[in-house]
Parts: sequence; C-alpha cells; structure tokens
Amino acid sequence: AAGAAIALHDFSGSLGELRVHFHAMRLRDSLFLWVGAAPALASLAVAMCSPRDSIPVATSLLGDPSDTASACLAQRLGSWAQHATLSSAIPSCLDAAQQEWRTHCPRKPCLTCERLHPVLCLSASKTKKQIFVSYNLQNTDSSFTLLIENRIKEEMLAFPDKF
Repeated sequence: AAGAAIALHDFSGSLGELRVHFHAMRLRDSLFLWVGAAPALASLAVAMCSPRDSIPVATSLLGDPSDTASACLAQRLGSWAQHATLSSAIPSCLDAAQQEWRTHCPRKPCLTCERLHPVLCLSASKTKKQIFVSYNLQNTDSSFTLLIENRIKEEMLAFPDKF
C-alpha cells in the first residue's frame, strides 16, 4: 500500500545486449536500490541532501572505494529526486505546467529535470531521503550508466508509491 512503511518493487530491462535487474526498497526515510545482472552485493553507496549545497553528498560504504559507480548513481538520483515531485497526479497540459514551472520555480532548474519533464521542477523542496545504491555491473561506461539512470527514473514516474 502507498502508506506502508516499506514498499518493495522489482523491475528489469534490456539495456544493449544485457538484461539488467533492479530491486527498489522504499523505507520510511530512505530508498535502497540494487542494480545488477546476477545476485551480488559488491558495492554500496549512500547519497543524501545537504542543507549547504544543492548537490547531494555521496560516499561509498562497501566495496572498492575507487569504484565510484554506486556513489555517482546515488548522487545523480538524489539530485534528480530532490527536484522531482514524484506524484502520479502529473498535469496533462505540459505547456501550462512548463510555463508555471519557469515562472515559479524558486531555484534555477537543473538540466536533467528540464529534459525529463518540466512538471518535475514545480516542487524544488528536498526530499530529505537517503538513497542507498548498489551498482553491480561491470559496465561503468557513462552512456550505459545513463541508460540505467533513465530506466530507474522511468520506473519512478510510473510507480511513485514504490519509491
């Protein structure tokens, strides 16, 4: 249920020639996201909003500290989520919403939000959620991780009550 303290959500996608699996666990004040092709927990990072900076701070908790894939993904998702209003009630008239967003957004909008959906920046308040990410794929190429990130964002918009 949407009001439950814990929500689990599994999804997958074919990205290139690789079948990638995702496991999301929404907790009361945090989100755990596992990404991989096979069962493993080789790395774990956390990102959280900072009252002193618009970019979430991130750190590695488990695994090789020189492997920054988990921390970077957590930071980017935290940055996107802090600008996003994850609600299933997205207005149908995008032109009006885009104009409203440009007029009333209290912060300079980020490019990710602007490209993804203009309605997402209508509420620029921080979520104050910690985002834990375990990225367990060999491919850390920036174009591939962008596909991963976009697949997660797509799922967040489709099932906001799970995130």
